[in-house]
Amino acid sequence: MSAAGKVEDIVIPPYAGRAVRVRRGQRLCIVDVEGKQVGDFVAFNLHDFDEHVSPVHMRASLSSIRLKVNDPLVSNRRRPLMRLVKDTVGVHDFFFPACDYWRYKVDFGLERHPNCHDNLVAALSGHVATVPPLPDPINFFMNNPMGPDGDYEIAEPLSRPGDYVELEALEDVLVAVATCSQDLVPVNGMKVTPLRLEVLDPGAP
Repeated sequence: MSAAGKVEDIVIPPYAGRAVRVRRGQRLCIVDVEGKQVGDFVAFNLHDFDEHVSPVHMRASLSSIRLKVNDPLVSNRRRPLMRLVKDTVGVHDFFFPACDYWRYKVDFGLERHPNCHDNLVAALSGHVATVPPLPDPINFFMNNPMGPDGDYEIAEPLSRPGDYVELEALEDVLVAVATCSQDLVPVNGMKVTPLRLEVLDPGAP
């Protein structure tokens, strides 16, 4: 990751979300500032919000539930909108939905816990007149190893301070990322911390 050509630098506080436009050919770095922090990521075609990165279509296209360097982030129209080009962690999830009001209400009996769904909607609302329905996210840095019987274990992320993923935009996209709000199970090591978004333009000086 290089600071050369950096055109935008956004810190996402704990329990919050931020959105940013990434133009075709630019790159987006998602940096885990303190380590062990999951980032819920969604991305839309900037010129047609009916098209978005779709984990279910990715699983079909990749024949995998694991994301690897050079894998495309495929849309609900089965087109690659972005591509993973760098990854210092190698363990992420695109199987689980974003936490929402009902996750904390049903599973924990809490009425007012921050959640990724609402934080992603709030982030997108600053960029669009009407927020489109949210697709399922890619959960960068989430560590959910699968046992031999097919059951998942929710474990602490493997990411350390400064670890990152870098995505190349293959189309103009609007991206939103939330610092995962889960502090009741080990999704984020029991503590919610910041993430950083860096938009890089390889063609800029």
